[in-house]
Amino acid sequence: MRVIRIPVLTILVLTIAILTSGPVRAQVKPGDVVTMTNAVLVKRLLSPGNYLLVEHGMTLDIVPTEKLEWPPPYKAATEKYHAQVRLLPNGSLRNYTAGLPFPLLDPNDPQVALKVMWNYEFRPLYSDDVDLRYPEVASHSAASKGRTLSFFTVKHFAFYNNIGRIEVPPVPTDPDAAASGIRYRFGFYPFLSPSTMRGFGLIRYRHIDPNLADDTWVFNPMTRRLRRESPAVLTDSIGMLPGFSGGGGASYGGVSAANSASLVTTLDPDSYFGFSGRIGDYTYKFLGEKNMLACVDARRSPEQACPSDGGLTGCPENWEMRHLYIIEANAKPGANFVISRRIFYIDSEGWFITASDQYDRQGKLWKTIVAYNTYRDRPVAGALVAVYPYKRMFQLALADVDVTSYTSSIIYMPGPNAPDRECWYIDMGVVDNSFFVPQRLQSSYH
Repeated sequence: MRVIRIPVLTILVLTIAILTSGPVRAQVKPGDVVTMTNAVLVKRLLSPGNYLLVEHGMTLDIVPTEKLEWPPPYKAATEKYHAQVRLLPNGSLRNYTAGLPFPLLDPNDPQVALKVMWNYEFRPLYSDDVDLRYPEVASHSAASKGRTLSFFTVKHFAFYNNIGRIEVPPVPTDPDAAASGIRYRFGFYPFLSPSTMRGFGLIRYRHIDPNLADDTWVFNPMTRRLRRESPAVLTDSIGMLPGFSGGGGASYGGVSAANSASLVTTLDPDSYFGFSGRIGDYTYKFLGEKNMLACVDARRSPEQACPSDGGLTGCPENWEMRHLYIIEANAKPGANFVISRRIFYIDSEGWFITASDQYDRQGKLWKTIVAYNTYRDRPVAGALVAVYPYKRMFQLALADVDVTSYTSSIIYMPGPNAPDRECWYIDMGVVDNSFFVPQRLQSSYH
């Protein structure tokens, strides 16, 4: 037992350290500043979509690589439970309890791509619950020269996991999992601004059974209707949801305009955190593992719009060499998804997505995502409540950029204007399953 339980994470760390020490690091070094004038230096160190953003003005400050430690409760759960986890032929997990399902990966394993995706699904960002308060989303275009095309803010962006629980009772499984068959619940409500969208909201349920599609509800206060939505629409931008636009939205190359331009956005619900779609809706291909640049220890919280690219991204920001797994996801036949192919770049320590390139139904690069992650014991300086006894990972911002029109939406976490600047309440028991009852969308409007 000593050989199995004690060394496994140590071996993983040593393997990553060896792989990240390759000669590719010599192309850039800490202290370098990468701009559109010397972008070629990082062409092989970024996803194709992210590289286009550097060519259009996104600035990278190269910093030393920092080791990411998992939260101690998560590390202990991984050590305790990982050996029992099995991947079934249908792609689902057997005997998963908590922690990282597959801490040791073999690139020659025919199932390695799917195992990477399950590791991402149960990443150490949070395990029990999270309430992300007052995230703000601003949209810009290259032509707008920094002018905001639209802006919206939401009071809650929250999850509650029924399985994989580590810190907040009930652990490790909420009895509701057996009763309802639901793995987790997600709520994104109520919209606070703009005034024309005040009260909108979305709730989504993910099932344990891999054959069951997600359940999704949207509330539209203008029609006072709570309606079910097809999972397929969650790959399109938020404004295209019929409940959000009242059925009258329009989409232009990934940019949607609803309610007479009250909302212009490139952001789709399946791209939250880099990817929030259902694993069973895609097939996966392992494209390899590589040392590349990523924003893992962002220095600014709240994040700021980039002055050198017209606000399309956040910059200048810290970027460092990371060891990434590259996974291609293709929608299964019959899935009527607007985004049919995604390529994920997943950090091998933090297990979050650092970048994602998205392709349209014709196979052309359409959008790219930049994730601004950080590693600290609190999401913002001066926090009084959201303070943790160890460093943990936070996502401070995510830029979703349409590279055909150079229009983008950035979700800020925390928002620069948020009344609650601490924003990230992770594994504190601040939400439970009752928060995600669809009817609460309606009551939150009043």
